[in-house]
Amino acid sequence: MRILDRLDELYAIGGGPGANRPHPSAAEDEAHALAASWLREAGLDVEVDRHGNLFGHARDGRRVHQSVASGGGVWVGSHLDTVPRGGRLDGALGVVAAIDAVERVGAGSVVVFRGEEVGCVGSRALVASGDPLPGAFLELHIEQGPVLAAAGLALGVVTGIVGYARGELVLEGSAGHAGTTPMAVRRDALVAAAGEILRIRDAALTVDGGVATVGRLEVEPGGANVIPSRVRLSLDVRAPDGERLDALVATIGFAPEYRVEPARFTGRAPDAVRDAVAARGLEVVALPSGAGHDAGILAAAGVAAAMLFVRSLNGGVSHSPDELSSDEDVALAVDVLADALGRLVTSP
Repeated sequence: MRILDRLDELYAIGGGPGANRPHPSAAEDEAHALAASWLREAGLDVEVDRHGNLFGHARDGRRVHQSVASGGGVWVGSHLDTVPRGGRLDGALGVVAAIDAVERVGAGSVVVFRGEEVGCVGSRALVASGDPLPGAFLELHIEQGPVLAAAGLALGVVTGIVGYARGELVLEGSAGHAGTTPMAVRRDALVAAAGEILRIRDAALTVDGGVATVGRLEVEPGGANVIPSRVRLSLDVRAPDGERLDALVATIGFAPEYRVEPARFTGRAPDAVRDAVAARGLEVVALPSGAGHDAGILAAAGVAAAMLFVRSLNGGVSHSPDELSSDEDVALAVDVLADALGRLVTSP
């Protein structure tokens, strides 16, 4: 299947193990260039906006070329950047599936956003700039969790995306010799950080649906025989709605560097996805997304956005080379995506 071959080509960019196309990097640029070549092969008009996002526009016989400058239309897409040692499907599946769907239907636009893994850089820049937005947006993505597999279902229709805030905390202490400074008088910043990490975990447990993650520590001065004098903690805090996100941020006590509001998917776009799933005799199961996506940025800006999840295997692991969805599920998901696109471009 062409889609699987293209996923392999993208996976090879940047070298292994895993997918390594961080934003910004030459590997992300190379992936965008490869996707642009596929857009041209599909007969689409290629365009790059001022934020670096890549577009491919179809001519459907009823509308002329739909440029980014004029906005409107139906966009389908995802992103090509990855986390370090990421999975083969995260983001990339949504891009190659979008190209296939727009080529099949002969209408709509493919969009490949920049920097989704580092806070939806491309889609946030597009929304903040005031550039024209689409009338509707569809995104196919792996679930990145175990819910669909546990239920024995190949596909899920996403109801919305949690909000999240990111920032950092800094703990100060005093450096000292590891062998000559008595334990009773030490001011070890890493010990203080350990207590903070436990406090952050406990704070998340008090907010229904809330999660908080410390994914990175920077320890200074970093010597094996030196007591840490300073530790910087990264913070990723998420909750299903704005009120609970506010509560969790306040409980932890940090000033977010940036924040993305929760988004709900309602209206004609998710309706088209649900109808396309039901048309195949499949159970229509609705589930939320605990991960951020470009679709959420567009939905929060008022775009009629929708997402289709395809079942993740291997326990739902993602952001890892062990990320897996079956070829059969992928083929089904692309069929449904194309069907939903067709429904949207023919609706009034």
